[in-house]
Amino acid sequence: MRKALIERKTGETQIHLSLNLDGTGKYEIETGCGFLNHMLELFARHGRFDIDCRAQGDTEVDYHHLVEDTGIVLGRAFASALGDMRGICRYGNFLLPMDEALVQVAIDVSGRPYLNYNMDIPAHKVGDFDCDLAEEFLLAFSRSIGATIHVIQMTGKNAHHIIEALFKGLARALKQAVAIDEQYAGDIPSTKGTIL
Repeated sequence: MRKALIERKTGETQIHLSLNLDGTGKYEIETGCGFLNHMLELFARHGRFDIDCRAQGDTEVDYHHLVEDTGIVLGRAFASALGDMRGICRYGNFLLPMDEALVQVAIDVSGRPYLNYNMDIPAHKVGDFDCDLAEEFLLAFSRSIGATIHVIQMTGKNAHHIIEALFKGLARALKQAVAIDEQYAGDIPSTKGTIL
């Protein structure tokens, strides 16, 4: 079973997260940020990942530390659950339409963290969530999981739709990347013989 339990406690945040890569999309999410809850819930459902996340932080300042640290913990959980990456497809790519928004997400679980964030979100906030924090979440996640991630916004006018398309696309692309290739289930998907 590809599962992980990660806990992180700092002077700014306290996060407890469990992950099952081979789940059904069940989730229990409570971060103290309604919009982040929503994004993680749809991420779990569309990736078919079971996620239980309990997070709290210094939200009296803003949501920056909470969002960034949640990205760190989620990435660490994926890295832990994947182990040596044996048998995974490694690559995933998804073009996600969300009403007028269209976002493409491509991922390589390569051991090499990199984020190409080509997004043009036309608002500063969705509710009380700073739209800039979507990029901060992905930066933290890419570094912690050890993956190259490209996100490209093709169209979109509504900030909520654009960010939702991003998280759904990430989930769908990641689902492809971490899936086991049954034909090569015992192999490391690299000519080097190692991902890490």
